[in-house]
Amino acid sequence: MSNENTEEKVISQEKMSELLKIRREKLEKLQSEGKDPFQIVKYPVDTHTTDIINDYENYEDKTVCIAGRLMAKRVMGKASFCNIQDRNGRIQSYVSKNDIGDESYAEFKKYDIGDIIGIKGFVFKTKMGEITVHAKEVILLSKSLRILPEKFHGLKDQETRYRQRYVDVIVNPEVKEIFFKRSAIIKSIRNILDEKGFLEVETPTLQTIPGGAAARPFITHHNALDIDMYCRIALELPLKRLIVGGFERVYEIGRVFRNEGIDLRHNPEFTLLELYQAFTDYHGMMDIAEEIFRRTCQNINGTTQISYGGYELDLGKPFERMTMIDAVKKYSGVDFNEIKDTEEARKIAKEKNVAFEERHVKGDILNLFFEEFVEKNIVQPTFIMDYPVEVSPLTKRKPDMPEYTERFELFIVGREYANAYSELNDPIDQRKRFEHQEAMRAAGDEEANMIDEDFLTALEYGMPPTGGMGIGVDRLVMLMTQTNSIRDVILFPTMRPLDK
Repeated sequence: MSNENTEEKVISQEKMSELLKIRREKLEKLQSEGKDPFQIVKYPVDTHTTDIINDYENYEDKTVCIAGRLMAKRVMGKASFCNIQDRNGRIQSYVSKNDIGDESYAEFKKYDIGDIIGIKGFVFKTKMGEITVHAKEVILLSKSLRILPEKFHGLKDQETRYRQRYVDVIVNPEVKEIFFKRSAIIKSIRNILDEKGFLEVETPTLQTIPGGAAARPFITHHNALDIDMYCRIALELPLKRLIVGGFERVYEIGRVFRNEGIDLRHNPEFTLLELYQAFTDYHGMMDIAEEIFRRTCQNINGTTQISYGGYELDLGKPFERMTMIDAVKKYSGVDFNEIKDTEEARKIAKEKNVAFEERHVKGDILNLFFEEFVEKNIVQPTFIMDYPVEVSPLTKRKPDMPEYTERFELFIVGREYANAYSELNDPIDQRKRFEHQEAMRAAGDEEANMIDEDFLTALEYGMPPTGGMGIGVDRLVMLMTQTNSIRDVILFPTMRPLDK
């Protein structure tokens, strides 16, 4: 169906103001006649557009009741065609004066693109073979007082798209599809974990001590208690308290908040999956991570092979596993097994032009080498294992290499997607690590952990050997939907106010 609606042409500012005025006048006239659409409280919708289109044989000649946004209209004297868009898609409708009556047809001709209408009629195919609803009743359910961006020069500006997501998903169907997939991805994660006997729980968003990650928190104030509180930066410590309590397998999918910059991979609030399983270690977490990524990709895309960042990825193959020391040696030529102490590490860092701070010791510098030389070179899914203890304050040490921990991060196309540990359950060692973190805070590291006395008390009651993992849900959605910016997979990303 062609669209001859004048609002789908480039409109000057003066013309726009006039059209907006006309829309309000139409509403005022309807209200004066006792036909205020905003007084309608419900409409008996019994099917959706794609149900009809995908199952036409069962809908042919059947009477249906649909509702949605008027996206196109072509008036031809006593009969017209229009397109209705609902949650799932669009369908054409044939509207005739002979079927709906003179008064209703006259009102229909005055409807504007963007109005929300209800149509009751029977399903048929036109001579051109297009599935159509032959209207027997048309009703205005809500008046649109704004003009939708036109078809060819529509809502393309990224800033406007993010600020006005409600318009973005109306005029850009592919955007809506991303968020349908996002919901399916989260459902897939839940199904996998539920199958494995994990219990989904909820833990506090407001905390008196932010912990579980190296990040700057947002600070707020609770008036009744007269205390400062923090928006959580991770889900970790409350979930591990539940492991102490005997839950054995728990997970949470929830929003966390980090007072950091905004770029293609970072938004100050984002969705995190964290899961903890008693009586396993970080190898057990690798197996679960691999299964989540592989099965979710298959569920969402019908294949384990996807394109991302210009690379062809196969999530169906076993993920590579490599220690941080081996990875740094491979990509920088420096073998940290041969480096005796911090002084030697700083010397080689200067030779390789790796910037470090005075507080950094050998383990920190190894991690800096990894960030400088390795991350950008990892394409296929790879578990980087055995991080230095200095950058892993909540992780169990490797028994044979106490300078290193049983920790991994999953990297794909240079980006981190998961972080997991064999969880530290020694309260004495944990206190020492917290004290080291407090010293780092005193030295100016605002992202270092604070001492959480209640968590230490929980560990003193005894926590079993436990594997734990966090997965960035937004980044996982980016991967599965082949999008490049985190803002494209968050419905309402954080934006600078327009007056700023």
